[in-house]
Amino acid sequence: MRYNQFNQPIGDPVPNAAQHGQLPDIKKLSGAYCFLEKLNAEKHLDDLYKVYGPDSPLENWTYLSMEPVQSKSEVKELLIKREASADPYYLTIINKQTNEAVGTFALMRIDPVNRSIEVGWVVYSNQLKRTRIATEAQYLLAKYVFEELEYRRYEWKCDSLNQPSRNAALRLGFTYEGTFRNAVIYKDRSRDTAWFSILDTEWPEIKARFEAWLAEDNFDEAGNQRRSLDHKSKS
Repeated sequence: MRYNQFNQPIGDPVPNAAQHGQLPDIKKLSGAYCFLEKLNAEKHLDDLYKVYGPDSPLENWTYLSMEPVQSKSEVKELLIKREASADPYYLTIINKQTNEAVGTFALMRIDPVNRSIEVGWVVYSNQLKRTRIATEAQYLLAKYVFEELEYRRYEWKCDSLNQPSRNAALRLGFTYEGTFRNAVIYKDRSRDTAWFSILDTEWPEIKARFEAWLAEDNFDEAGNQRRSLDHKSKS
C-alpha cells in the first residue's frame, strides 16, 4: 500500500500514465478457425440477414434491447448504421472454413484516456454458439485490445439474470465485480447489470489458457475438448 505525504492511502502509479489507448481500426484479425473484420453492410448482408432477420430464434433476443428485424431492407438499414458507428465499433465473425458471417459483436464505451473498453452487442447465430469459433473470436478480440490498442481494462456487462452470458464471461477469464441495481430500462422492464473485467496484468495468463484450449491437440477425433477452458481453475 502506498501513502502520500498526508498518510492517506493512494493507488499504484501507472507506467506511461499520459499515454492514451488507440481507437479500434480493424481490417482483419485472423485465427485458425475464424477471422474478424469490420462490419460491412453490403458484403455481410445476406449472411447476417439469417442472424438478425425474422428466422432468428426469439430466445436469442431476450437480453438484447432489440428484436429480430422483419425484412431484409430493415436489416440492411441497421447494418449501414452500425458500419458507420465509431462507438460501438461493430465487427463481423467469419467462419474461416465456409467464409460465412455467423455473428457480430462490438467494442464499445471506448475510453482511450483511461484505457478502458468493453465488448458488447454480442449477436451469435445458433451455428456459432458453443463452438471453437466463438471462443477464438473472443480470444482474437481480447488480444487486439491488450496487445494492439494497449488498454488496461476490458469489460463485459450483461443483464444479471442472463446466466449464459455470466457463465461465458467467467469461462473467458473475466472477473465478476458486482451488480449495478436498476441500471437500465429496456423492453419496458428493469435491468440490474452484472459487471465483469479483465485487466492488462491478468492477460498473459488468460492468453496462455486460451491458446492451450484452442490448440488442435486439445480436441479428440470427435471434436470433444480434452481440457476445459476454465480460467478460475488451476488445472
